[in-house]
Amino acid sequence: MRPVVAALLVCSCAVAQDFSKLTVEKVAGGFRFTEGPVWSPDGFLLFSDVPNSRIHRWTPGKAVEVFREDKNFGNGNALDAQGRLYTCEHTARRVVRTDKKGKVEVLAEKFDGTRLSSPNDIVVRRDGHVWFTDPAFGSQMDVRELEFHGIFHLPPKGALELVAAMKTRPNGVTLAPKGHTLYVADSDAKCVRAWDVDRQGKAANERVVISGIPGVPDGIRTDEKGNLYVAADELLVYSPEGKPLARIEIPEKASNCAFGDADYQTLYITAETSVYRVRLNVKGSIEY
Repeated sequence: MRPVVAALLVCSCAVAQDFSKLTVEKVAGGFRFTEGPVWSPDGFLLFSDVPNSRIHRWTPGKAVEVFREDKNFGNGNALDAQGRLYTCEHTARRVVRTDKKGKVEVLAEKFDGTRLSSPNDIVVRRDGHVWFTDPAFGSQMDVRELEFHGIFHLPPKGALELVAAMKTRPNGVTLAPKGHTLYVADSDAKCVRAWDVDRQGKAANERVVISGIPGVPDGIRTDEKGNLYVAADELLVYSPEGKPLARIEIPEKASNCAFGDADYQTLYITAETSVYRVRLNVKGSIEY
């Protein structure tokens, strides 16, 4: 497809990553609301079209096809080291895992006997530890049973654990390189929070690493240098210390992002009705 003309505004504090010459290209369009991008090592991108309750697969050089279709409004997606797909399902209020043969397994739908509100975004560490957010937006507030908005940890073996019970709504979630820091976008407080996580997945030392984010922070990712990419209307880039590095303007409002291609130097961005991509000179964080 032909490149989409988009401006890139760069702060004077830009460091090793060169954000000065980037082109945003439209990969696919015609959807209702795209979310949950994740790149498969098998050479394709998966992403959700939430209102249409579909997960699509796009392979470079081929047309977009339906990967999975149901009635549960899948949102955030992640892949584990075995290539199994983890999905947050809004209306079913659960987290499921789909294996390569298409078998769907429910991993989490209750905490201490109470139904989850609406799992939103998810990340899987290489050792099988899973973290996901469970906020309630809009009409979900009317049916929720939990008295808080949650961040949860699901170990490879054992019961679901609560990382944080929040009054504000957590949204996007990711890990730093090496997987020892958990990042969560807080849509209401317009910040990104962080926790240290150990080998057992236990979280400690909660702190705010980015504050005053313009727009509503949604999906987030990290690159190999530890920089954070935050979808908040535009795509915002911050250093690991929380200093703004760049703002990538997208023709539509950005919702999430994921690194992909064989070298993991392409950033795929879901934005309202479309999916975009931009080539970078830094690799995404794939070691966690």
